Amino acid sequence: MDLRQKAEQRVDAKIEFQENLYKYLIVNVIIAVICLLFLNSFWLLFLVMFFWGLDVLDKFFKAYSIRDYREDMIEKELSRMGE
Repeated sequence: MDLRQKAEQRVDAKIEFQENLYKYLIVNVIIAVICLLFLNSFWLLFLVMFFWGLDVLDKFFKAYSIRDYREDMIEKELSRMGE
């Protein structure tokens, strides 16, 4: 895999995470308003927040993995040592 493909995959994963996070926030606000106005109970909100939140968390770890962060730090350190 060349460097461009790897960069494209990382960017796509970050965009997917950000889109999913925005949708998660918007939908949960709407559900919170519905629960507050009509249900007088927040069990539906907590259910959605928990299960969808697991998916958001999974996408976060795929987009911003520690291994990629470590590789970036190694590359920066190698460039500093080479100067």
